[in-house]
Amino acid sequence: MADDQTQVQDFFAARAADWDNRFPDDGPAYAAAVGALGLRPGDTVLDAGCGTGRALPALRGAVGPRGRVLGADLTPAMLEAAGRAGRDRSGQLLLTDVTRLPLQAGVLDAVFGAGLISHLSPPGPGLAELARAVRPGGQLALFHPIGRAALAARHGRRITDDDLRAEPRLRPLLARSGWRLVSYTDEDARFFARAVRTD
Repeated sequence: MADDQTQVQDFFAARAADWDNRFPDDGPAYAAAVGALGLRPGDTVLDAGCGTGRALPALRGAVGPRGRVLGADLTPAMLEAAGRAGRDRSGQLLLTDVTRLPLQAGVLDAVFGAGLISHLSPPGPGLAELARAVRPGGQLALFHPIGRAALAARHGRRITDDDLRAEPRLRPLLARSGWRLVSYTDEDARFFARAVRTD
């Protein structure tokens, strides 16, 4: 797992300074995904693998001034970029591995994970750790601003059924990890899967 973490850190550290410039039009997609999560004022929400914190302002808007917003990421350079962009004003930034959160059980109302699942290796324990930190009935949103086919094309490969985000793979993976998939959207403009923490 340490090797996987090092690879993730190296990958994102090399891209952190220019990350937002590479995807300048994603803001509305992030805001729409946060809106679909159905957060309430006063909720506590974690942006797991927050990167440069693009979701943090929308999350803050959803939970209001009484809510709590946390942004957790493994890569210092990404959190530094979030701070330079002023997104640390929307939430508390945590340099941590989301598969070993420094949080008590059941303290979160929701988790937002943009592009997260492909960087959890293996994904099951990471999803289970997120479930541990979320109260029963709390929510998880797995999001990407483009769908599976568009993302595969961007990387010069074809979409396959063994993709972790394919619904037939994702649903049982979530179920084994303490989540129940309640909605699933995979279209060119976005990928969005919402799950509820089981008891």
